[in-house]
Amino acid sequence: MTDRGRAALNRSRDTLKVGPSQMHWTGHSLVITINEISSPPLISRVRGTITVTPQAVTGVELPLSHDGAHIWRPYAPLSDITVDLDAPGWQWTGKGYFDANFGTRALEADFDYWTWGCFPTRQGATAFYDVTRRDGTTFETAITFARDGSATHVEAPPQARFRNSAWQVQRRTRADAGTRPRQALAMLDAPFYTRAVVTTQLDGQRVTGVHEALDLTRFRSRWLKPLLAVRVPRRAGWRP
Repeated sequence: MTDRGRAALNRSRDTLKVGPSQMHWTGHSLVITINEISSPPLISRVRGTITVTPQAVTGVELPLSHDGAHIWRPYAPLSDITVDLDAPGWQWTGKGYFDANFGTRALEADFDYWTWGCFPTRQGATAFYDVTRRDGTTFETAITFARDGSATHVEAPPQARFRNSAWQVQRRTRADAGTRPRQALAMLDAPFYTRAVVTTQLDGQRVTGVHEALDLTRFRSRWLKPLLAVRVPRRAGWRP
């Protein structure tokens, strides 16, 4: 990923371009075209296409703060994906999701910590959000999504801790009582953030989905932010 200046941004009704990469909505699929350079220590060209085809698009917008300054928008919790990257072994199809977060303030200004997870089930998918705000209040939600995109708030099962990330970011999710979730596949580890494939149990079903934990108390640390420039370089100018 690269932080780019305003000149690199081009947007239309169905397309968002940032530098050499773009996302385009065809009317039934989101086609993501990537042309980037990966970060250290394995610096290499990352090129290819990811196609996300929603089974349905939801109408859910969930405020995460009291004043609505931060919104979670789960567009397509149930999607089919096709990955075709320009590297041996990086071509596959599977199940996925597509969501986004919006806000008018920096995340670290309003939050200390959150965990999120989305788990496909036999009925559709279940998502959890557990948030600790800087003012000491908390927010939690559990939502089930049917295959037609309809959403229902449900009672969340108990929180369950599992092994910390490689950078010792604390992790927990929701699970049936007595269940201990486990990481099935590491996806991204940073000093303040972790994303992984996690296996847990919900309503008696063994499920595997995507989980993240975000420690914004760490992110606010002065020692940490300069490190981001190494992982996420900045390019002010852009020429197509």
